[in-house]
Amino acid sequence: MPTQSGAILSRGVSIKGSVKFLNELLIDGDVEGTIDSTGTLTIGEHARIRGEIRTKSVKLRGTVEGNIFVTECCELQAGCTLHGDIEAPRLMVDENVTFRGNAKVGTGKSLPA
Repeated sequence: MPTQSGAILSRGVSIKGSVKFLNELLIDGDVEGTIDSTGTLTIGEHARIRGEIRTKSVKLRGTVEGNIFVTECCELQAGCTLHGDIEAPRLMVDENVTFRGNAKVGTGKSLPA
């Protein structure tokens, strides 16, 4: 369960357009469009995201078709699928992950906001 500052986009919910949030968001539904935040995003196992993601950190358990840009950490958890590029200072990848794209990992220079 998310904290008081967190929000949930439940399974069965579908959004077309941009999603913006401040602190924490769990998405277990479908989003077609951009996701933009200074917070923490969790993409549940039933989620399907089609679009660009820009957040502080991401935990991915579902499916994403699009690029991910994070300022802290991107975590690809077991069973997830990502078709897109990643730019992150830290990248954690579990076993049984499907990732097709390029990854720029490290703190060599600041990432775009």
